[in-house]
Amino acid sequence: MACGFSDFGDADFSNTARHAASAVPNGLEVPNESAHPNFLVVDFGIWAEGDRFVPRLIELQAFPSLFGFQLLVLHCMRQAYPVIPRNWTSSFGGIKDEVYLDLLQRTIIADSGPDNVVLLEIEPERQKTRVDFAATERLLGIRPLCVTQIKKRGRELLYNRAGREVRIERIYNRVIFDELIRRPDLNLPFRFQDDLDVTWVGHPNWYFRISKHSLPFLKTEHTTPAFFADQFPAREKIDNYVLKPLYSFAGHGVDMEPTHEKINALKNPHEWILQQKIDYAAFVPTVEGPKSKAEIRMMFVWPENDRDPTLVNNLVRMSQGKMMGVDFNIDKTWVGASIALHQA
Repeated sequence: MACGFSDFGDADFSNTARHAASAVPNGLEVPNESAHPNFLVVDFGIWAEGDRFVPRLIELQAFPSLFGFQLLVLHCMRQAYPVIPRNWTSSFGGIKDEVYLDLLQRTIIADSGPDNVVLLEIEPERQKTRVDFAATERLLGIRPLCVTQIKKRGRELLYNRAGREVRIERIYNRVIFDELIRRPDLNLPFRFQDDLDVTWVGHPNWYFRISKHSLPFLKTEHTTPAFFADQFPAREKIDNYVLKPLYSFAGHGVDMEPTHEKINALKNPHEWILQQKIDYAAFVPTVEGPKSKAEIRMMFVWPENDRDPTLVNNLVRMSQGKMMGVDFNIDKTWVGASIALHQA
């Protein structure tokens, strides 16, 4: 997968590249973009096709996931359930823990010292992913930092560590612009759009370039039809589709029951897609009776000097509602995040 475009199946490469080139919303483009994203996650919904389960692409993002926590959670599972065979693993390609950690180290820290690298987030202690921040700090020694705790001096960014000013050389970016825009109360000491002497890991522009923008161009046996809202074909039945905003995260703004009237009322229809609904299979047994549905997230890291990304781990999301994610399953049990094991 070269820069996210070369393996787009039967897609028209020129249209894909041209659209991705303009994918970053006006006013949000960040300078000094990297040659390729440092992280890729690809989400597949599991549905039943006859007597077998098959994956269907739901979403892809050039943004980090729980790379720290997923490594530790398997160790916790082995301690809690010693009957798990040692040759069952969540990783791929025979990757051992030390190789996985080396890939994370080369991707996030590279040649800098851990003190000069920060995990940047909005109020990290209040995020649902804070357990991953703690795991990342334990594994790599880099500290989670709120965007308001940074000081700017010229083109440099600094932060206070144990009473001394430390220069930030690399930012492991976990800030979602969708959330940042909804927080005008934050008093930021710098702008993401400033020309800063830092390296972004991964660069914020890739969050937009490889995202829901890509779905209409992907046509493979594991994808379902997707269209920009202003290009939805008259032949398609809209009841079979889900309406999704391009510039959102964690399911915000998704409409499971779109209509032509809703489409016509959109202010910027090219900033929305219609994706064919996935009939998730309820196949994960629970002690309370109802079976859960599942998605599996394939997690890639891509160090700056590597030719290709490396598939390192997975994450399973389970739901008993219409949508995945904790916000949509608050009143349910046996849902949330897990991990899938396979025989190495």
